[in-house]
Amino acid sequence: MKDFIDRWRRLEWDDIRLRIHSKSAADVQRALNAPRPDRDDLMALLSPAAAAFLEPLAQKAQLLTRQRFGNTVSFYVPLYLSNLCANDCTYCGFSMSNRIKRKTLNAKEIARECQAIRAMGFDHLLLVAGEHQTKVGIDYFHQHIPLIRPHFSSLMMEVQPLSQQEYLELRKIGLDGVMVYQETYHPKIYQQHHLKGNKQDFFFRLETPDRLGRAGIDKIGLGALIGLSDCWRTDCFMLAEHLLWLQQTYWQSRYSISFPRLRPCTGGIEPASLMSEAQLVQTICAFRLFAPEVELSLSTRESPRFRDRVVPLAINSVSAFSKTQPGGYADPRPELEQFSPDDHRPPQEVAAALTQAGLQPVWKDWDSWLGRAPQ
Repeated sequence: MKDFIDRWRRLEWDDIRLRIHSKSAADVQRALNAPRPDRDDLMALLSPAAAAFLEPLAQKAQLLTRQRFGNTVSFYVPLYLSNLCANDCTYCGFSMSNRIKRKTLNAKEIARECQAIRAMGFDHLLLVAGEHQTKVGIDYFHQHIPLIRPHFSSLMMEVQPLSQQEYLELRKIGLDGVMVYQETYHPKIYQQHHLKGNKQDFFFRLETPDRLGRAGIDKIGLGALIGLSDCWRTDCFMLAEHLLWLQQTYWQSRYSISFPRLRPCTGGIEPASLMSEAQLVQTICAFRLFAPEVELSLSTRESPRFRDRVVPLAINSVSAFSKTQPGGYADPRPELEQFSPDDHRPPQEVAAALTQAGLQPVWKDWDSWLGRAPQ
């Protein structure tokens, strides 16, 4: 097999869904006792039957997290460069059909944002932009990444999928990692929610992590938009299959998994399947057992109460005080938001809550001279 698409074609959505829902309490207990859960065990841990085992699942997830990462939790923050978008997606506030004010940051505005972010203590930055290939494409990134990079020790991006060559070029000028969410692994449901634009190409997006791996990107972030499909359990299992493929094929890269649930936004939709907070905890802990060494991330989409309780269990990367609009740190304009976050606390307050829970917030964990300098 050349890339994950070949593996994906062998995965039957309905079969996986039935197998997950057929798991018994005995299957869950067996998965909890497994030294390293396999695919079948993960189905059990994601199943409805696992709801009755949430406490032992969380205890084992916490033990594995402490063994692999100690008490550390890394902090990052997103910097939204633009809300221009050439796609029409049913769930996103930046969709081209939404009548919102559009804004793309210039060099001066980006500098102000970087200064405001650094003043809060952040050293890990995630660049985010709507998908607009001409005005916020590779030329824009070539122009601005060299200006942003000196301010931060780690630089990731979450923008439109690019070619392997473009990722190689961005890696050379300072890009460390890329987050690319498939949204859903069900092609028909995917088409129902992506109405116009390049994002309609399900397979080009699905192959993006392979291009990242071939380009030698240091960290690759994956995720499914929970609630977009009518079976979040199947989407999460597909996500795990994707992770496993990438780990085995591009073992030089590190990986990160996020668990975004649908949030309110302009023109947004109601979730096709609801994931409760308890089910989100179950899913996070299931992934920790399945992939103990992988970074698990939780964003400000979730409430302060939930984050304070769940991060100590299995999370080792969080965002804080996220602004989901261009220019939101130096000059907040709520009407430009992509979605509405739920945790609005200042970063120092989030850090204090983690410290009180016995965790160590990490604002900076490495320098370029340690071996990850752009090549």
